[in-house]
Amino acid sequence: MAAQHDQVFFPATFQELFSSWARFPEALPFAGGTAFICSQGAHIPKLPQSILSLDKLEELRRITRTELYLELGAMVKINDVIRLGKIVPEALRLSLEGIGCPQLRSLATIGGNICFRNRRLDASAALAALDAAYELRSAQSTRWISAARFSSFRGLPAFNQGELLTRIRVPLEQWNYTAYRKFGNSLDDGGTVVFIMKNRKNMLDDIRIVFAGKGILRDKNSEASLIGKQLPLNIRETENFMERWKAFISALEEPDLFTRTGIFNFVETLILNLAD
Repeated sequence: MAAQHDQVFFPATFQELFSSWARFPEALPFAGGTAFICSQGAHIPKLPQSILSLDKLEELRRITRTELYLELGAMVKINDVIRLGKIVPEALRLSLEGIGCPQLRSLATIGGNICFRNRRLDASAALAALDAAYELRSAQSTRWISAARFSSFRGLPAFNQGELLTRIRVPLEQWNYTAYRKFGNSLDDGGTVVFIMKNRKNMLDDIRIVFAGKGILRDKNSEASLIGKQLPLNIRETENFMERWKAFISALEEPDLFTRTGIFNFVETLILNLAD
């Protein structure tokens, strides 16, 4: 059989998209393409034989806001999210500002950042910490999945066959304190950690610590040991938390020891700042 020619499809509707995808199931949905191209490390990137360009799907560029949520189409550029200003939760804004340079952020999309296969990129930790949800659409159905469940520790993003990420829904809760740290700069190692906290009348109302690397890491048992405690924490409470968190992170095979040590020191500094 003769080799098939390279093909690029430019669907303008979801019906056209899924029709083309059904005919060419090996085709790659293509957004900004920055992570896909950079991950190859070559001057001339090797593209797949069939590409489904998402550029003409206007619905994927929509940004909407309600009292409770910020909703972003998967094709919204990283810089466009940052330009929304204070409406964007600080954890998400900081993680997006840490992506490359302004030129890269003007091409890269929020959906592409979420869907990178090799590891969870910059936005993933913040979105998991904020309890964001992702809309996954196929030719037959639409479903929502939490950001944390979308990226299990040892798995690829949780797509079913023929599904496309179309929308990101971010809750607009108020968090009193946010901290962010990035480890490593390549697409193959390192990751990001997000620390968010809310308090009410000197009581720790909620705390979330999420690391995104090969997958999403979070220890809810450690967090639960502090929720409801009076601020500032006493030394026994901080020591108890750090013992739990050290046991959790020490038991992990990934990330590497250097990154785990950095994460531990980062979290320890933040927790000690909450103490007497």
